[in-house]
Amino acid sequence: MKNFLLLAVLTVLGFLNVNAQEIKFGAKGGLNFANISGDNTKGIDVVTSFNFGVVSEIPVSDKFSFQPEIMYSGQGYSFDDNTVALSYLNIPLMGKYYVTKGLSLEAGPQIGFLLAAKNEKTNVKDSFNTVDFGVNFGLGYKLDNGLNFGARYNLGLTDINNVEGSSSKNKNSVFQLSVGYFFF
Repeated sequence: MKNFLLLAVLTVLGFLNVNAQEIKFGAKGGLNFANISGDNTKGIDVVTSFNFGVVSEIPVSDKFSFQPEIMYSGQGYSFDDNTVALSYLNIPLMGKYYVTKGLSLEAGPQIGFLLAAKNEKTNVKDSFNTVDFGVNFGLGYKLDNGLNFGARYNLGLTDINNVEGSSSKNKNSVFQLSVGYFFF
């Protein structure tokens, strides 16, 4: 958030060459392939879910853009035919470097807020921390008509467990594929 505010202040002061007409707004959605890493994860399987949300792209130079997002993300893991479904509101703050026209490398931090956690139909939200920090790495491709495609990996940095007396430490691990469209 501090970086976003700094970018906004520098833009207002005219230090960055950002034209308001160049800022793009859009939506995207796609598939998540989620799992956890860490302690006692032998036999843990990937769960497939979805992601969707809104996105903005703010050009900073010809080669670099800032892309803040607000995304719903279905995550979790599966073990012994039992699925733990975690729902997050994630806020990735991505830096995009355009290698060539349309093709970008992306990286940036993310904060996630746990919305729900279910083990089958049982609410297990109290067993998980409500805030999750991570870092994202990915590739994107944007067409001139606004259609865009992305592949991203979210590496969780914080322990998601909130079980008293448990020494297990686990982190989210999510691979995402998405399709989006910039409206203007």
